[in-house]
Amino acid sequence: MKNTSILLIIIISACYSCTTTNLMSLSVMQPAPVTIPPYIKNIGIINRSKASDDNKTVNAIHNVVSLESKGLIAAGAEASISGLADELIKNNRFTEVKPLPSIDLRTFGAGVLPSSLSWNTVEQICRENKMDALFSLEFFDTESKLGYAGTPTSIRTPIVNIPAIEQEVDMQTQVKTGWRIYDPSTRNILDEYLVSKDIRISGRGINPLVAAAPLAGRSEAVKQAANQAGQTYACRIVPYWIRVSRYYYVGGDDNFVVAKRMAQTGNWDEAAKLWQQETTNAKRKLAGRACYNMAIISEIHGDVNTAIQWAQKAYENYNTPYALNYVNILNDRKTDNAILVNQNVGSTLH
Repeated sequence: MKNTSILLIIIISACYSCTTTNLMSLSVMQPAPVTIPPYIKNIGIINRSKASDDNKTVNAIHNVVSLESKGLIAAGAEASISGLADELIKNNRFTEVKPLPSIDLRTFGAGVLPSSLSWNTVEQICRENKMDALFSLEFFDTESKLGYAGTPTSIRTPIVNIPAIEQEVDMQTQVKTGWRIYDPSTRNILDEYLVSKDIRISGRGINPLVAAAPLAGRSEAVKQAANQAGQTYACRIVPYWIRVSRYYYVGGDDNFVVAKRMAQTGNWDEAAKLWQQETTNAKRKLAGRACYNMAIISEIHGDVNTAIQWAQKAYENYNTPYALNYVNILNDRKTDNAILVNQNVGSTLH
């Protein structure tokens, strides 16, 4: 048994020493899901979530069924707009971000996404407020489900144990928002999107009043979730960073071995000097690996075009494994970089 374990360790060590690639990661900027044209500098934010007078009865019935109040719905909508405005201001993408609370626009209500605004209305609002586009909270709704449960327990005193039923109250609430972005200059709706947040509040006690006490803070929880929904929607126009993984070659001759140690300590530029020497190696396999690694270092430096050239050479001239897939990845990055330039954040991208 002991000899078998030793043999297994030797085999694993041998396989590890023969590994030809290592895995590294780098940060890559991704385009925002929504591209706002660069000519849009000043934006207004409107609340269109209020029910019209004609639909007040239907909306009131919906609120009762959903265990909601008119005041909570209004406060939640206001919190959502505040969350959106604060996040957009922090982003510095726009010259002016201005909520327009005095504009009274109504919809069907009852948690239904309404038809889009008429372009005449959009143009009039933008013209009168000197805005280039409108962000609109098209609907705001919350839906709650309340549950009760009783668990046998006892109240212990020095004298007696009094049987009791411990009450448990559980309320689950979903905060739902619907948004549109209107561009009057092109008469295009740049985005239409729904954002929801879930809340759960529960309490326990020996009587219903004690068990339900935590529900007193529900209004604040709903407003906080509504604010977060606005922030989340703002992120749809903000590019974001992700970590991606890349393989690079470490097996070969002495230069690859030394370059591996340099890369492991973060000394990528010195490693690249050794890889550069290997691109003319008489052994085609090593030359191909070196070309592939030069693509990696080019991407690390943000030079996607040069990275594509090296990866193409690795595949076309040497049929290096991973190279064709890497070319496709880099071409996707090149497309994303073009979008980032349109999103006004890609001036340093190659």
